[in-house]
Amino acid sequence: MLRDAVRQTLTDLARRAPGRSVEVRVPPFGAIQCVEGPRHTRGTPPNVVETDPVTWALLAAGRLGWAEAVAAGRVRASGIRTDISAFLPMIDDD
Repeated sequence: MLRDAVRQTLTDLARRAPGRSVEVRVPPFGAIQCVEGPRHTRGTPPNVVETDPVTWALLAAGRLGWAEAVAAGRVRASGIRTDISAFLPMIDDD
């Protein structure tokens, strides 16, 4: 169930923030590239967000704030484009 939620929310993030300048990793369940900007094509991406599945689910659901998760070390974000807080939480009002 957690695996499916992570994969679905990563897919949703890729739709909400199309592009290839940031890589979002939630091992072992998935990774995507998103956010407009310079495209990354080889080697280690310069803009990487990485977190565990539970933290990602909490962020996506709005149960944990981006700044709080980064400050607590639950999210590792390296690079100038990695603040994806504008796309979180991922709950639609529809």
